[in-house]
Amino acid sequence: MKNILFGFIILTLASCAKPIANFVYTGSENPAPASIKFENKSEKAEMYEWDFGDGNFSSEESPAHEYTESGNYLVTLKAKKGKKETVKEERVFIEPPVRCLVEIETNFGTMVVHLYDDTPKHRDNFIKLAEEGFYNDLLFHRVINGFMIQGGDPKSRGADAKTRLGSGGPGYQIPAEFVDTLAHIKGALSAARTNNPEKKSSGSQFYIVDGKPISEQQIEMMEAQKGIRYTPEQREVYATQGGTPFLDQEYTVFGQVIEGLDVIDKIADVKTAPGDRPKEDVWMKIRVIK
Repeated sequence: MKNILFGFIILTLASCAKPIANFVYTGSENPAPASIKFENKSEKAEMYEWDFGDGNFSSEESPAHEYTESGNYLVTLKAKKGKKETVKEERVFIEPPVRCLVEIETNFGTMVVHLYDDTPKHRDNFIKLAEEGFYNDLLFHRVINGFMIQGGDPKSRGADAKTRLGSGGPGYQIPAEFVDTLAHIKGALSAARTNNPEKKSSGSQFYIVDGKPISEQQIEMMEAQKGIRYTPEQREVYATQGGTPFLDQEYTVFGQVIEGLDVIDKIADVKTAPGDRPKEDVWMKIRVIK
């Protein structure tokens, strides 16, 4: 009888014990965008509520969360058992990115693009338009599989299928910024332009290179025609991933997709109407990662 009573007391105490909220995390040494892995160290808990401090939440036991911008975030974990709960709070500091990055969100996925400091006029203009919301809800209005995907025409916002696109812009052009070390490899972000002798760029329209693998013979032919010399790294990318070297020194390359190359493939593979406009609208939203 005493043993039965003793066991009952132990079970009662265990059921009355409060949960203890606790966690550790890794990944905060990375600049934005940073993926943080949270490891739950809580005890005696049955449910969890995470508040990542940036407006996002989770009920997973040990979630991973991506912070898209730098900042000092207060992370809160609530460990619950029945009506009892305890809270653990800790701050996560995400450093600003060391490179100038923008995120291009589409209905086919998201790309992260590095904007080059070697082309400051194009970089600063792209950032300015992105921060103003200029690109939000515009379309990739011209898509050619194996070549490129193009967008940035303000006339494409809400345009019906019969609207001719490709002539719109913010009302100004940008002087060309040709840099020998920047090439039209797959994922290159380049400025579209009209046919003008100074090769000035459109103030807003851009394209992202899809391209096809280039043979060594074709690369050497491009070098001879253009009087340029590709680096071993550029040659390797042209040969393996592809690109459009015939556009080098003709259109300004001012960025490179560093995450989401597969998104280019998905968009390039859409069905298009005469004029190369996708039959299904491919929209974009662009924001600067800070």
